[in-house]
Amino acid sequence: MYFAIIARDNTEPGTLEKRLANRDAHLEKIHAMKAEGSIIDGGAMLNDDGDMVGSIVLCHFPDRAALDAYLAEEIYATQRVWGDIEIVPFRRVSWKS
Repeated sequence: MYFAIIARDNTEPGTLEKRLANRDAHLEKIHAMKAEGSIIDGGAMLNDDGDMVGSIVLCHFPDRAALDAYLAEEIYATQRVWGDIEIVPFRRVSWKS
């Protein structure tokens, strides 16, 4: 199943610092999952000033339980960088060459 993760950062003081402190570990995991095929694409959500305020991740997992298992270990979730996390299942377009 395909999912979009729309994760808005916590609004608590110090969240940006936590994001930056955990960014390398987050990216290392995401890059490995991209190579495995679980992550399709993603990146930081930006506000009007260009500041990071969340993440958008397009991913593929066998089912919602597998996605939940990933989120249970995702460092931005466990370290409470992400506050509100919205999960949206979607059907991927079959693009013509």
